[in-house]
Amino acid sequence: MTALAVRMLRHRPGSSVATLLALALGALILTAMGVLVESGLRYHPAPVRYAAADLVVARPDTTFTSKEFDGEITRSIVALPEGGTVPADLAARIRDVPGVATVATDDGIPVLTTAGARVSARGWGSAVLTPYHLAAGQAPAADDQVVLDAATAAGARPGDEVRLIVGGTLRAYRLSGLVEPTRTAAVFFTDSHAAASAPHPGAVSAIGVFAAPGTDLGRLRAQLTEIAGDAKVLTRADSGLAESSAGKGAATLLIQVGASFGGYVVLLIVFVVAATVGLSVRHRRRDLALIRAVAATPGQVRRMIMAESALVGLVAAVIGVPGGLAAARWLSGELTGRGLLPAGFPIVPGAVAAPAAAGTILLSAVLAGFLAARRITGIKPAEALGEAATEPAVAGNLRRISGLIALAAACASAFAAVAAGGQTAQGAALGMLYLFVLAVSLLAPWINTAAARLLTRPLRGIFGVSGYLAAANLRAGARGTATVLTSLVLAVGFGGSVWFLQNNLERQAVTQSRAGLKAERALIAPAGLSGSAVAEIRAVPGVRAATPVRHTTVIAALLGDGESINARAVDPANLGETLDLDVRHGSLADLKDGTVAVSATQASTFSWELGETVDLRLGDGAPMTARVVAVYQRGLGFGDVLLPLSAVSGHTAANLDDEILISAPASADAALRRVASAHPASVLVDSATLTGGLAKDLALSAWLNRLLIAVMVAYTVVAAANTMVMAALARRRELALLRLAGMTRRQVRRMVDAEQLGLLGTAIVLGGAIAALTLSSVVRTVTGNPVPYVPPLGAAMVLGGTAVLALATTVLPVARLLRVPPVEHIGIRE
Repeated sequence: MTALAVRMLRHRPGSSVATLLALALGALILTAMGVLVESGLRYHPAPVRYAAADLVVARPDTTFTSKEFDGEITRSIVALPEGGTVPADLAARIRDVPGVATVATDDGIPVLTTAGARVSARGWGSAVLTPYHLAAGQAPAADDQVVLDAATAAGARPGDEVRLIVGGTLRAYRLSGLVEPTRTAAVFFTDSHAAASAPHPGAVSAIGVFAAPGTDLGRLRAQLTEIAGDAKVLTRADSGLAESSAGKGAATLLIQVGASFGGYVVLLIVFVVAATVGLSVRHRRRDLALIRAVAATPGQVRRMIMAESALVGLVAAVIGVPGGLAAARWLSGELTGRGLLPAGFPIVPGAVAAPAAAGTILLSAVLAGFLAARRITGIKPAEALGEAATEPAVAGNLRRISGLIALAAACASAFAAVAAGGQTAQGAALGMLYLFVLAVSLLAPWINTAAARLLTRPLRGIFGVSGYLAAANLRAGARGTATVLTSLVLAVGFGGSVWFLQNNLERQAVTQSRAGLKAERALIAPAGLSGSAVAEIRAVPGVRAATPVRHTTVIAALLGDGESINARAVDPANLGETLDLDVRHGSLADLKDGTVAVSATQASTFSWELGETVDLRLGDGAPMTARVVAVYQRGLGFGDVLLPLSAVSGHTAANLDDEILISAPASADAALRRVASAHPASVLVDSATLTGGLAKDLALSAWLNRLLIAVMVAYTVVAAANTMVMAALARRRELALLRLAGMTRRQVRRMVDAEQLGLLGTAIVLGGAIAALTLSSVVRTVTGNPVPYVPPLGAAMVLGGTAVLALATTVLPVARLLRVPPVEHIGIRE
C-alpha cells in the first residue's frame, strides 16, 4: 500500500499541500523550542571563580520535602535566587579535617567603578581559588589598598590612586598591584577590609578546599559532607554550581519557556493536522470508496492513508527541522542582545531536539491519518461508493458524546477559574480555553446546523436567493464545514485571549504602580545607597516620609515544590505616606519583625489567611517564619510579598538599599538634590520616571512572551487559511453544477459570501465568548478586576484579521474557480 500511497500523492499533490505546510511549520516551531529546552537541561556551569579548588563547600540550592498520600517522602530541589551562604566559622572546622592543606573563604562585595561598571570585590585570600596571579606590584597590605585586573584598572599603574563606590560611598584606594588572567573583572581588598564590607556578616558565599598531595578526594568529600550541614560539597567539575552565575537563571528560563510554549504548539498541531488530514480524506471519498469497492480491505485502506500521512510528515520534518535549528540560533542571538541570556551561553546543536521534533511530527501525521481513515473504512464496500457522492448528514454518536463531555469539562474549568484564585485559577482558565475549542471542534456539525437554521431568514433577507441557497448549503454541509468553523474559532479564541493577556498584565502593573505610589520622588542609585542616606533625607525640611525599599525574592512551598516569589523589603515607619497597596484585609501598620504582608493573588495560590503563620525562605535560603498581617491587591506593581527591611539584613545579595521613596513637597527638591549629589551615582527622580522605568522593564521581559504568542497565533492563522482554501477548492464540481443549472457568477459569489458571513459570524460569537471568558478569568485572578482591558486596535486586528482571513481564503479561490467554464469542472473527480 505504500507504493499506492506514493502514486496517490503524486497525482493529487494539492490535497496534501495544506497538511505539509502545517506540519513543516509545526516542525520548525517544535525544533526551536526543543533546542531551548535541551540547552537549558544540558547547561552545566563551567568553574571559573573556583576553578583551582579541589572541593568547594557552598549552598547553591535548597530542598523541600513533602509526604505523598501513600506516605512516600518526595524531595524537590530549588536553586536559591540570591545565592546561599555557609557559616564563616565552618572554615575553621574544615581546616582541622585530615587531608586538608589550604582553606579559602569567598564572599562577593558589590562595587561600582567610576566608569559605571558593576564588579564584585573579594578578599585577597580568595585569589587562590581561581587562581589569580600578580602581574605587577604586590598584594594589598592595608585597608586603603586594592588589587585590580588590567581592564578594571583602565590604565592605572601600581601606586596610582583609584576610586571605587563601595556600600554607596565613594572611596579612594591606592592601587597596589595588577592581576591576571583578565577573563573576569577582579577587585581584591585585604581580607579584613573585605570582611568588614561583606554583605553577609558571619557567613560567606563559599569555602574552597585544597587537599594535601596524595589525599583521597572521595573520602575527604565524605568527611566534609558530615560537618557541612545543609551545604553541599562540590567537586571541581561541579563547582560552577556554587558561583553566582546568570547562566543558571537563564537555563531555567529556557526550560520554562521552551516547555510551556512547546506544549501549546503540540496541542495546536494535533488540532490543525487532524483537521487538514480529515478534510483531505473527506474530499477524496470517491477515490477511497472505489478502492474499497474493488476488494481492498479496511486495513489496507487505513495503511495507505497512514502511509500517505507518514510520507507528508517525513517531508515536513526534512523542511521544518533545519528551519527550526536556524530559528533557534536567531532566537538565542535576540535573547542575548536583549539581556535575557548572558553572553556566551551555550546553545546546543539540537542532537536530541531535532529527532524529537521530527518524531512528534511523524506521530501526529500518522495518528491524524488513522483517525481520518476510520470513517471511510468503517462501512461496507457496497455502501461506501454510494455514500461518497454526498456528505453524511449526521455525525456519529461517539463524536456527540465526546463533545458534550469536553463541553462539561470546559464549564467545570470555567467554574474553577471563577471560584478559585491564584495559579489554580490561571491554570483552570487556560485549560478552559483548550477544552472549549475541543468542544467546538467535536460539536461543530450540530453547531453549524443550529446556526444555519437561525441565519436562514437574515441571509435570505440580505442576499435574496443566494442567501437562501447559502443557508441550505450550511445545513447540508454542516459536517463538512466543521473544520472551517473550528479553525476560525481557534484563531479568534487564541488571538483574543492569549495575546491580550500580556497587554492586561503590563497595563495593570503600571496602573497599580501609578495608583499605589504616594511618594512624589525617589532616590535611586546603581551602586546602592549607604545607610546614612535615609537619615539625611528624613532630615530635609518638608519631607513627610522616606521609605527605603529593597527588591528581593522569597521561596514558599507549593504542592511539595518551591516557588520563587517577587518580594519587597521596606522600612515600615510611615509606610502609609509613601505607598498605598490597596489593603483588603488587615493593616500594614502591623508590619514588623516576624510578620509579612502578601498580595491577594499569592494568598489565594498558597491558601494563606490573615493571621496565619507561614514558612518562607529568603533569597539565600535562610528560613523565616512570619505571621500574615495584611492582604493587599496591588501585587503586580509592588511585589507579592512585603516584609520588614530588618528581616533581610545580611541575607540579600548586597547590604544596600535599592531605592528610597520620598514623600515631600516641591520646595524640598533643592535640598534633596544636594543629598543625591553627596551620594555617588545616585539620582533624584519623580514618581512618573519611576513608573516609566517599570514599564520599560516590563516591555523588555514581555518581548519573549509576545514573540512566542505571535508565533502561536500566526500558526493558527496559517492553519485556518490552509483549511479554508482546501474547503473552497474542493467545491469546484458543486459550483459548476450550480452554474449549469442557471446561476450566474454574481449569484454564486453572493452565495459563497453569504455562507462565509454565516460561518464567520458564528465563529466570532463562539471564539469571542471563549476569549472573553478566558481573559476575564485570568485578569480577575491577577488584578481583581473582572473586566479585562481590550485595546481597540488589537480588537480590530483580531476581528478584522479573522474576517479578512475567512473571506480572502474563500472568495479568492472561488473567484478563480468561477473563471473556468463549468463544463470543465462538472466531470472532475471529488
